[in-house]
This record gives sequence, structure tokens and C-alpha cells, in this order.
Amino acid sequence: MTTPPNLKPSDTIAIVSPAKSISAQAISNAKQIIEGFGLKVKIGKHAASTYHQFAGTDQQRAEDFQQMLDDEEVKMILCSRGGYGSVRIIDQLDFGHFIKHPKWIVGFSDITVFHSHIYSNFKIESMHAMMPLNFPENGVGDQSIKNLFSALAGKSLEYEIPSYPLNRNGTVEAIIGGGNLSILCSLLGSCSDIDTDGKILFIEEVAENLYRLDRMMWTLKRAGKLSNLSGLVVGGLTSMEDNEVKFGKSAEEIIAESVSEYDYPVCFNFPAGHQKENYPIIIGRTVNLDVSNEVVKLYFSHSKL
Repeated sequence: MTTPPNLKPSDTIAIVSPAKSISAQAISNAKQIIEGFGLKVKIGKHAASTYHQFAGTDQQRAEDFQQMLDDEEVKMILCSRGGYGSVRIIDQLDFGHFIKHPKWIVGFSDITVFHSHIYSNFKIESMHAMMPLNFPENGVGDQSIKNLFSALAGKSLEYEIPSYPLNRNGTVEAIIGGGNLSILCSLLGSCSDIDTDGKILFIEEVAENLYRLDRMMWTLKRAGKLSNLSGLVVGGLTSMEDNEVKFGKSAEEIIAESVSEYDYPVCFNFPAGHQKENYPIIIGRTVNLDVSNEVVKLYFSHSKL
């Protein structure tokens, strides 16, 4: 895997909106917070545009993203929000310059399209982390934001969280990849699909019905994405829904059941996803996962750049 250069003071971050529309106020708030870390901000022409539910037409969103991929002044592309729309533009983009001059691409949810595509095709690290839509006002002191810019500066990430009853103990060192579960399922069989063999898979989800969650886990299982993992990290399962006739299992129980026949370590309730605590995960980096009865440790190696 290739690691994009670490951010340095006065480097430029671009904000683009490859999916759903977002308010200009949210982008302005993010700009102010980013500048508080001593960085410069360049905003895509259509970042606050609206075309039905999207932030501009497919062509406009693709043009913004392409411009920032090719702009040598830009050292990081921060996606403003998820929603839906990234898959409509991914095949329009030319990553030729990006491959020669890698830069950080940051976001989560629908931005899993970019993480998965870059991971599979170019072996370049990217970052699953919070976006301007979720930046709190005066957010320089927010722990998730501090973790984000600490990671982008090349500092090591070391997370320790309490154990969870459905965890499965074990220790493993492997590359971590993944993102939003429904997006990962939607990419199966495409050129953006990820190889999970020997990897630690990270998944998170929001506002899905439990039967649909069960279906997605069976989809991954039948596609061979769960059988040869080195480990599984489950992030936020936020605002999950059920029918009047109950499914009969919690979201965590559904996932635990889907991997019950395997013996790799499994961690639930990791603070990443559609929730206030959304700690950055470097997609494509080798990590150490240690799941015990008392605590879960997830350590990302320090960047050598």
C-alpha cells in the first residue's frame, strides 16, 4: 500500500460534494475549523450546489472531484457528506495524476465507493472519517476531529475501547478495509469490489431494517467475503429499524450469527460510523487488533513519511 504524504502546516485541503447536497453554512463551518489547524481550504465550485437531491449534476460533481485530483496544490480531498451519488461519478474520473501524486481522500458512508475503488485498484491508503456535515460548531476541540488531523499529520492512532458481550477474542495483524455495509454490498462484482481475503473487514450501518441487515450479511457470506477474513471490526449500527412483526435478533446478534462458524477475532461497538464519535480509520493500512475479555485494542502503525 502507498501512503499519501502527511499534511504539513499551510497545506491545502479541498472540500467537494460528490453525493448529496449540503448547505453552504456547513461548508463554511468546516472551512473555519480546518483553518484553525493552520491549513488552507479550497472549495469546489459546486460544493454547495443543488440538483434534485444531489450537489449538482453528475457532470458538475465529477468535474469538481477531477479538478481536485489533478490540482497539485491540494494535498487532501475532504468529501462534504455522503447520502447517495458517488457511484454515479466514480467511472467518469481519471485517477492517472492521483496515482503518480497520491493525496488523502477522506469521508465515510457513501464515500465508501471511493475508499473501496482506490483500495482495490491503486493500493493507496485513504481515510474513513467524519465530514463537514457532521463537524460541530467550534469543533477544533472535538476528539474525532483532533484524531482526524493528528492522523493526517502522520501520528499513530491507538484506540482502546471496552469489550462487548458478543466479541470474539483473538489477536491479529493485517490490512484493514471496508466501510458502509450497504455500499460494500452494492459494489460486489464491480471493479470497485474489495478483496477481503486475509484482511480485517470494517463495517458500519445506519437506519437499515434488521431484515435488510441480515440479507446484506448473507450476501457478503455467499460472495465469499467473510470466510477468509483475519478479523472483523463492527462500528456504529445506528438507528436500526424493525418491523411490527419483530425479526427476533438485534443488529449485533445478526452479524455475530453470520460469522459464528469462523474463528477470527470480532469486535463490536467500535466508535466509527454514523454517530457523534467517529474516529478515523486508515483504509489500506496494516493494523494490530487485540480483542480480549477486558478491552479491545486497535493500533495503526505510525506513518514513515
